[in-house]
Amino acid sequence: MAVIQLAEQVKNFLVTRGQAYRQTFNGIYGERVLIDLARFCRANESTFVPDSRAEGILQGRREVWLRISKHLNLSEDQLQTYFNPQGE
Repeated sequence: MAVIQLAEQVKNFLVTRGQAYRQTFNGIYGERVLIDLARFCRANESTFVPDSRAEGILQGRREVWLRISKHLNLSEDQLQTYFNPQGE
């Protein structure tokens, strides 16, 4: 019973969080922010640079972009599969 309750809590948490991301980035201002973040986070280009420290910074930025993107584009079931309680 406790496992089922935990699974339901995780699902509810992810649904609510996904809704928050979608509401935050919905509309003209959200779209503008996403365009800016895509550029800043190198959403559509390589993060490779010869300096490993600089590359680490760019990887961190891209990781944030990927998290936002997943919450905006994955279904509730896909989010639940992707994000698990042990990984959060």
